[in-house]
Amino acid sequence: MDEADFKALLETLPVSWWEADGGLTVVDSGGGAFDDKHTARRFLEALCADRGGTPFPSAAGPYQTSFEGRTFDVNWPARNRGPDRHASRGVAVEVGGRAEGNPYASFAELTPAAAFVRDAGGRYLWANHAYAHLYGTTRDAVIGRHLADVDEPDDAERFLALDRETLSCGTPVRHTLTYRRSDGSPGHAAGYRFPVRWGAARCVAGIYVDVTEHARALDQRHRAEADLRALRDHSGLPCVRLSADGLVEEAGTAVAELLRVRLSDLIGRPADSLLAETPERTGLHRIWHDLVGGRRRSARACAVLVDADNRQRRALIQLTAVDRVPGRAAGVWAVLAHLGLPHEARSPLTAAQVRILALLAAGRSNAEIARALHLSRQTVDYHLSRLREILDAATRPALVARAYVLGILSPRPGPRGPPRLHTP
Repeated sequence: MDEADFKALLETLPVSWWEADGGLTVVDSGGGAFDDKHTARRFLEALCADRGGTPFPSAAGPYQTSFEGRTFDVNWPARNRGPDRHASRGVAVEVGGRAEGNPYASFAELTPAAAFVRDAGGRYLWANHAYAHLYGTTRDAVIGRHLADVDEPDDAERFLALDRETLSCGTPVRHTLTYRRSDGSPGHAAGYRFPVRWGAARCVAGIYVDVTEHARALDQRHRAEADLRALRDHSGLPCVRLSADGLVEEAGTAVAELLRVRLSDLIGRPADSLLAETPERTGLHRIWHDLVGGRRRSARACAVLVDADNRQRRALIQLTAVDRVPGRAAGVWAVLAHLGLPHEARSPLTAAQVRILALLAAGRSNAEIARALHLSRQTVDYHLSRLREILDAATRPALVARAYVLGILSPRPGPRGPPRLHTP
């Protein structure tokens, strides 16, 4: 068998052979261990780097090395010990780690997660396509190079510190880190570093997922939420967000001031604890069930609020369901569209005084009120004087307005008829 036949035979075997000149530059190579010349050349460069720039062993015979998870027996003896004494031929026979024997090799190579192996000094021993893609390059441009050749100096120093931490603790370490992308923009990755054996050396492996777009979207969302909170708090708009079970999840500072409570004490309180026991509360409950049940999108309702001093205040509330899912709302925004004057401490009104207010609201004169209630004119005048003091209203129209605001009177449905009165 001549040399050509021998080289043809090696093309089908898990062997890599090469010829090098005096400067250890490969002038010819072949064998079936590698699918392409780039990988074969990286293998030879790794052999030189492993032995401090010279592949020749200190003792006779082959030695063993690892390359990208594969194990080789290497024989690279010196030849022609004369003027050209460094010229050489070498051969490496693979003894373990081929993809056929390791089904995870192809998986690691093609996984969309970025994976790498580095030695303790920061030199890349292996990287998959996804890892090289993070830097906008190829595996050939990464493997065999140092961290400082791939990353910015500050990033390289930081990543080396993480490698040392992983090797010192001896267990997997989860990290979320930033790196510099090929276009100069910051990137974000999340994953694990863990110690591994790469041949005889103790190295660091890592597998990461690029979360740059997710982190960017999350940052934009947080900024938008912060802007909305600032707008809500500085607009003076009284509003709260309620969960589907009726608890206060968010609230504006205007609501806290209105109810005379601290904002931190308001969060988590049941909305019912802020409402007075009135007929409006029952109606509000019916509307609420329609909103959270997905039967209505929005509604307006009346309610009587109770503050920390137990003072009551009538309000018109705009309710809007949010984050709707099929058949149910995740929450409801409540905005106070209109606020009445607060109920102030006052002497309870007599039945006669309430009737007088109702007739006054219907436009009756003092004499007509006296005849309707079978009272003397002087008695009606007395009651009106007392009502002005109690309700702090100087005129007849002011008396009527205060009676409606304070809930003493409420309008009756229909275009005509006297107002309904609430008998104490």
